[in-house]
Amino acid sequence: MQYPRGSLRSPLGLKQNIMPNLKCVVVTPEKAVLDEPADLVVVPMYDGELGIADQRQPLIGRLGFGELRIHKGKTARHLYVDGGFVQVRDNVVTVLTSKAIDVKDINVAAAQAVLKSETVETTPEGMEAQAKNQQRARVQLRLARQNH
Repeated sequence: MQYPRGSLRSPLGLKQNIMPNLKCVVVTPEKAVLDEPADLVVVPMYDGELGIADQRQPLIGRLGFGELRIHKGKTARHLYVDGGFVQVRDNVVTVLTSKAIDVKDINVAAAQAVLKSETVETTPEGMEAQAKNQQRARVQLRLARQNH
């Protein structure tokens, strides 16, 4: 029996599509940043990275700040995302984040300024916010160096 190109039979005889049809959508409060097909999407969860491939079971998770990678063929797109949520449903990876920046557009000078700031926070809340801002700046600088 002939099967359409790009399909195969599973061990159970069920037809499976081997051509990925994953889609990645990235949305910020200002705009839809990205809506494109992907073979693999790697998101920065708050407790580590998560790779999402075609036919992933539904998922909702909390994002941390870091690198979002969208792989398609031999190319990859890299974005810095600043927390938020990810939803996977029906082969659509939806990333809702307050900030999504192509790593080529990271403001290196601003990130360096955060690390060089001599401001000393005295309250626990201020110290925590300052530490998080410094962590974000370090991640942005690392991504900018890796992808330039």
